[in-house]
Amino acid sequence: MASAASLKSALWDLKVRLQFTGWLQYLPNALVAVVLGALAAVGWLVGAYPALLFWTPLALGSLLVANLAFDLVTVKLGLRPAERTPARLDPLDTFDLMRARVSCRSFQSRDLTPEHRHELMALVARQVEPAGQLGQRPIRFEYIAAPLTVWPVVGAREFLVAIAPREYDRMAVIDVGRSLQKVVHHATGMGLATCWIGPGADHESILRHLGPRFDPERDHIICACAVGYASKFKPAVLRLIQRAQRNRLPIGQLFFAAPDLSAPLDPEAPPFDAFGRCYEVCQWAPSSFNGQTTRCAAVVDGQGQLTRFDFFATTDSHFYAPVALGIWLANWEMGCEAAKLPGHFEVLGPEERGATKAPELPHYDISWVREAG
Repeated sequence: MASAASLKSALWDLKVRLQFTGWLQYLPNALVAVVLGALAAVGWLVGAYPALLFWTPLALGSLLVANLAFDLVTVKLGLRPAERTPARLDPLDTFDLMRARVSCRSFQSRDLTPEHRHELMALVARQVEPAGQLGQRPIRFEYIAAPLTVWPVVGAREFLVAIAPREYDRMAVIDVGRSLQKVVHHATGMGLATCWIGPGADHESILRHLGPRFDPERDHIICACAVGYASKFKPAVLRLIQRAQRNRLPIGQLFFAAPDLSAPLDPEAPPFDAFGRCYEVCQWAPSSFNGQTTRCAAVVDGQGQLTRFDFFATTDSHFYAPVALGIWLANWEMGCEAAKLPGHFEVLGPEERGATKAPELPHYDISWVREAG
């Protein structure tokens, strides 16, 4: 048992070392190429069915080696042609802009232009103002211009680091997700690429670059967000990760027409249809490992009027689930504003929600209460 535990620990340490030295994303390609090379060697020795046992694995392995070499030269070594600065996406409406945003896995080597950096930081300053938060504790986003140690992103050299009080406050973590998502949304309109980074951020690297801006007695790093210009050059493994994370649960598994989350919501049935694409932009909101840990229940009164939406987290995570819920709140809020549906966020007690015997999970966090208008 002890030797098995030691082996597991050694493998984990190796994985982390490869991850944070920027080599892990190239390893799968290399391993598969080696396996195919070995199969080709066995096929050559066997001598039978050469097209299947020798030439096929040899050809596939050669293609992988060529792809690996291309990725190493263009991404790892950065020897690639200059790429254009992306155009702004301001003409898109709120919903199309939210849907246009994707997590960027590979960034260009250029810095943000002074104009883009100024516009971005002005927005950051507005989004962390205490008056705009749901909770009572301060949050902030520190800007770092340095190639932090992160995974699986490559080429990122500018980041926003989200910091909340060291003493745990769930609403402050939710505020991080909500406020930073609004920054991300605006950055998308500017033509910038972004990537939320939670477990893949090396905190030692972040702390080293924050320096005196971080007080370990008062501050806690929640997550980081890479920002810059998207590059079309990216390792094959990251392309596969991006494709895998394009899948989302259907709206009926995320939104419900009952406070106890027992009945799926039909977004095309009244009175829920009034909220149109608000459901869609929450469905496609980013979350750690694409976990989609947020759920929402629509509440209708005795007269059939939709009065509020309750938001829940499905796991007991203290950080990633509240951040994901905050991202949902931002998308919901921006969607409702675009659709001219007035309302406000409010934390309701069990009696107000009629949920005095609610289970621990899913965990209720906040409601969006509809206003007349």
